Amino acid sequence: MDKIYLNRLSFYGYHGLFKAESELGQRFYVDLELELDLKPAGISDEMEDSINYGEVYQLTKEVVEGERLSLIEAVAEKISAQLLSNFAQLTACRVKVVKPDPPIPGHYESVAVEIYRVRS
Repeated sequence: MDKIYLNRLSFYGYHGLFKAESELGQRFYVDLELELDLKPAGISDEMEDSINYGEVYQLTKEVVEGERLSLIEAVAEKISAQLLSNFAQLTACRVKVVKPDPPIPGHYESVAVEIYRVRS
């Protein structure tokens, strides 16, 4: 299957288990891998045969910068659900949500979750 990649999209959100996270917020990064047939777009050179990256970015931004969630697992799940419901040509998507500098004991560069969802 053909793929479109959107890497290291950056957003400011308020997700997390701790009170400070919901008050102060922090940066989140999202990587997307979108599976679809790109041959029609390659032949026609027309946007309607592909997926508009700007629309994908905006939808992802609305999720990450929107409703506060406790877990980045829930953020990833919500992004994947929105992508699959808003872009009919998608057959599957991989969503990775990265939380830099998580407030957990020890020094960590980041924590991340990655999910893969297929249209049912």
